[in-house]
Amino acid sequence: MTTAMTRTVDDVHVGSMLRGWRKLRGVTQLELALRADSSARHISFIETGRSTPSRSMVLHLAEQLGVPVRDRNSLLMAAGWAPSYPETSLTAPAMTTLRAGLDQLLTAYEPFPALVMDGMYDVVTANKGVQMLLEGVADHLLQPPMNAMRLTLHPQGLAPRIRNLGQWRAHLLERMDRQATLRSSDALRGLYEEVASYPAPADAAHPGPDGRTDEPGSAAHPYALPLRIEAGGQVLSFISTATTFNTPMDVTVSELAIETFLPADPETAAVLRAAAREGGVTPPAGGPGNPRRL
Repeated sequence: MTTAMTRTVDDVHVGSMLRGWRKLRGVTQLELALRADSSARHISFIETGRSTPSRSMVLHLAEQLGVPVRDRNSLLMAAGWAPSYPETSLTAPAMTTLRAGLDQLLTAYEPFPALVMDGMYDVVTANKGVQMLLEGVADHLLQPPMNAMRLTLHPQGLAPRIRNLGQWRAHLLERMDRQATLRSSDALRGLYEEVASYPAPADAAHPGPDGRTDEPGSAAHPYALPLRIEAGGQVLSFISTATTFNTPMDVTVSELAIETFLPADPETAAVLRAAAREGGVTPPAGGPGNPRRL
């Protein structure tokens, strides 16, 4: 049995939400109208509640403004429409193929570290290469859901072993700040404030115009900022990349990010390969096809 939904428009929420996203993106009503093949008058009427946006118009405007999938559902509901995007748990049967694909991808990347995070930077799954970096981390930071930002910058986490902590800390905080703003997320903003309050190194890095830094023991890299971390009595150097899904149709999937750490020098690659051959990397818990929480 289904119940018909009465379409109502809440002037405060629908208008202010769309106006808020437009202003957050730094777009004028005329610019948005041109992008959406509409008119500035129509956009103004929608924002003030004088015009009722259709379902397709809500989604079209959200697309032009780069509104995250989760928030597109909020816009639809505020306009009286049913959500368009489901939010499926990663443990659901419908996610079996996705889980298997993620496991296959992370396993193929070994012995180099790789992990999958959700929208709050909680680690969903990781490969064996990550384990080598976790020596000496306090147990409370490893309890699920393990948060990658807390793990990295907490004084009882990886921070004491990161040789270019000033640089890496600035990079992560900038990344979190940008994401919290782009997604207009109070939860992410709260996480940012928490992590930013952790002790900062007294000699924080200040890269110069040539890309070099005053971070002690840190060397310039020709193409990207490396993470330089001590592990197993040696200093390893990595370049990180973050990958997201193209055109996601599910809220959960839209917020997943695959973080991979590419060795920045031959020495790091050799150390990781040797550790894998010698069995020096312990696999994370969890079986094939299931999210493996560290």
